[in-house]
Amino acid sequence: MLAIRLQRIGRKGYAQYRIIVQEAQRSPSSGRVVANLGNFNPHTKEVTVDKEAAEKYLDNGAQPSARVARLLKDEKVKLPKWVVAEKGTKKRSTKNAEKLRKNQPDESEEAPEQPAEAEATADEGEAATTEDITPDDESKNQDAKDSDKTAEVKEK
Repeated sequence: MLAIRLQRIGRKGYAQYRIIVQEAQRSPSSGRVVANLGNFNPHTKEVTVDKEAAEKYLDNGAQPSARVARLLKDEKVKLPKWVVAEKGTKKRSTKNAEKLRKNQPDESEEAPEQPAEAEATADEGEAATTEDITPDDESKNQDAKDSDKTAEVKEK
């Protein structure tokens, strides 16, 4: 039985494919190819197919792979009724879609508000401490700091 499938060619990182007819039991990399029907470049979506040869092999019972069937259908090659071509409109589901960044609430709007409030409260606190402190309070605060330092030195 024959199969119509893609054979990878091209350099590393830039795949291109040949559309080949091959025995179904062989792998595409074996090199034993019955016929070369065309090629497919997935980067540019360019497809070249020998339509007459493709129809000949399909009429004789060659089984196209799902991707090749879709490519042939897009190139207006007449497919037999028994060939099932995928539609290409497959919906992909995403696991945990609620965790995606695009589905998260915008934090960029909230971020500027918080620092503005923090700056306002910090300014108020500094203003209150500088206005309310008398010279006597400053000396008491300095004495308290000195006593804390001596206590730490004694503990060591």
